[in-house]
Amino acid sequence: MKNAILTIFYDNPQKSYNYKQLAGELGVKDPEIRRLVSVVLDELAEDNTVEQVFRGKYKVKSRGGQVCGHVELQPQGFGLIISDEIDQPVLVSQRNLNHAMEGDKVRVMVYARRKKHQLEGEVVEIIERAKTTFVGTIERSRNFAFLIPVGKVGFDLFIPNEKLNGAVGGQKAVARITEWPARAKNPFGEVIEVLGNAGENETEMHAILAEYDLPLRFPENVLKAAERIPMEIPQDEIDKRRDMRDVTTFTIDPADAKDFDDALSIRQLKDGVWEVGVHIADVSHYVKPNTIIDEEAYSRATSVYLVDRVVPMLPEKLSNGVCSLRPEEDKLCFSAVFKLNEEGEVLKEWFGRTVIHSNRRFTYEEAQEIIETGEGELKEEVLRLNSLAVKLRNKRFKEGSLAFDRIEVKFEIDEDGKPLSVFFKESKDSNKLIEEFMLLANKRVAESIGKTKGGKQAKTFVYRIHDKPDPEKLENFNHFIKKFGYDIQTTSAKTISNSMNSLMEQVKGRSEQNVVETLAIRSMAKAEYSTRNIGHYGLGFEYYSHFTSPIRRYPDVMVHRLLERYLDGGRSANAQKFEDYCKHSSEMESRAANAERSSIKYKQVEFMKDKIGEVFPGVISGVTDWGLYVELENKCEGMVPMRELDDDFYVFDEKNYCLVGNHSKRTYQLGESVRVEIMRADLTKKQLDFKLVADS
Repeated sequence: MKNAILTIFYDNPQKSYNYKQLAGELGVKDPEIRRLVSVVLDELAEDNTVEQVFRGKYKVKSRGGQVCGHVELQPQGFGLIISDEIDQPVLVSQRNLNHAMEGDKVRVMVYARRKKHQLEGEVVEIIERAKTTFVGTIERSRNFAFLIPVGKVGFDLFIPNEKLNGAVGGQKAVARITEWPARAKNPFGEVIEVLGNAGENETEMHAILAEYDLPLRFPENVLKAAERIPMEIPQDEIDKRRDMRDVTTFTIDPADAKDFDDALSIRQLKDGVWEVGVHIADVSHYVKPNTIIDEEAYSRATSVYLVDRVVPMLPEKLSNGVCSLRPEEDKLCFSAVFKLNEEGEVLKEWFGRTVIHSNRRFTYEEAQEIIETGEGELKEEVLRLNSLAVKLRNKRFKEGSLAFDRIEVKFEIDEDGKPLSVFFKESKDSNKLIEEFMLLANKRVAESIGKTKGGKQAKTFVYRIHDKPDPEKLENFNHFIKKFGYDIQTTSAKTISNSMNSLMEQVKGRSEQNVVETLAIRSMAKAEYSTRNIGHYGLGFEYYSHFTSPIRRYPDVMVHRLLERYLDGGRSANAQKFEDYCKHSSEMESRAANAERSSIKYKQVEFMKDKIGEVFPGVISGVTDWGLYVELENKCEGMVPMRELDDDFYVFDEKNYCLVGNHSKRTYQLGESVRVEIMRADLTKKQLDFKLVADS
């Protein structure tokens, strides 16, 4: 009978049985089957071949009890293995990681633990390394050195003297693992690039790029290829395009921008109809598939925006010259031209290749002044566009678009990169004007390809997708905000977005604003690129793409190419090929965002390092089982380590986002106002350590 039970388990690994079903299938009475199953499960548990989900607890996944997944290292040193083959993470202790590192693809032996909720296991094979090169600081002794890596790396690299490549103690460098003997605690490595002295701005910014495997510079052959591209536009190319050089056109960008990849044109037609052109730099005209410039652009996939610099996707000759829509120059564009009525409703649209001539370059501040005062150059055009943008925006929110206006942290830095002050950049009407017309173009371009008639299958296209919120995360978020007297309705997608927008208005200006906004965003899915359209929940759009920034985003280049292909009557492109491109672009976007956050964190720590011992007010912005995160009024965030909370033994209450004292029942709640003293500013770890200060 035990063999019969085993056979059922192994032959139906994806099916969960209850005792009644199993008894019926084997023709055995319920009490007897319970006893037999208990014996079988005990034996299987000893043999490590079952997972705890049969009848809500157990299900056999594989005869060998092994699953493949990726490593996520935790701050405490252990790892979690995330696998599609199992429906919960597998915890692997530090000693059982067996040299596995963050992001590695591994095979894990899963230990069944019937009396525990958490699955545990041991890494038995490293299938694929996520990375073999690491950035860190060199520490030298007499006969050898170590590279102390930055980030979540649970080891140092042993570097023999002859493998230092000129690096000296205290310098930042990039090292590669050459071997890792099974019994060695540390891997052996060699320095492949010396970045410079730790603490110097150039060194640290280069180190951040290297940490996320982002490029520092362009290869020489790519730069030479870019230099060969002429600035002049041949007349025969102009003749192929819609000529819009006689229509009033301008750009609105940040004051320090050098690459202008979008411009707006406007002119009045008859009977209250306005023609608005959204003109986008025609990068795909200059960057052809399978060229070295295209291969480099695809590899980078995005420009990277660090605190003090932009690392562009395209060489400067293209990004700031040939493609940039500079004033008083003829430029080639891919345009979306709309006929709108006074209410901002689209009456007609046209997509295609154009040539334009920008009459004026506005900064956001200059355009904002025109909007606020009603005076200035091209005031009629700017004010009309703003009026239409307001109507587009109001309609978008009524139809379910979410309104997250996050404050952007900026630094005033000197010529050596030292931060002198912190300030905040908020989105104003001039920013929103540009945003609305870019959203309109992105939406309508996606609709033009994605919307099909007569049951036809849509052609392959690149979409920007954003899934609906995770119900469990949303429920936890709602549970938390009720502590502050707020609530959101979760009965439908529309009610979620409406009540979320209402919540954002209610918290504006309050001490809990940033915490509530941050948690709201965390409850949402992550936007990404895909050929499989599911719509964009955050914007409330059924179809959405990225068409408007090809100088800095490779997916926009792909969209231009596909749109041109289909406008010319071409067949649908290979879906799998473009899905692979989308996956790469999403991954590179994530890396770039992490590097940007890392550079901001570094500058925040650098800005606060001469304020050791000073006391500041703040808000608890994060709660974990290793301490509290506190955000100061200047948006600098640091941690109060658990060891500093020495007045009691505190337990992490994950559901309620707080720490609770075992004896005193004192709580430290997410969003609570506190006062902290700056204890340490560790530039190497990009970390501020705080100590709580009692109110006097």
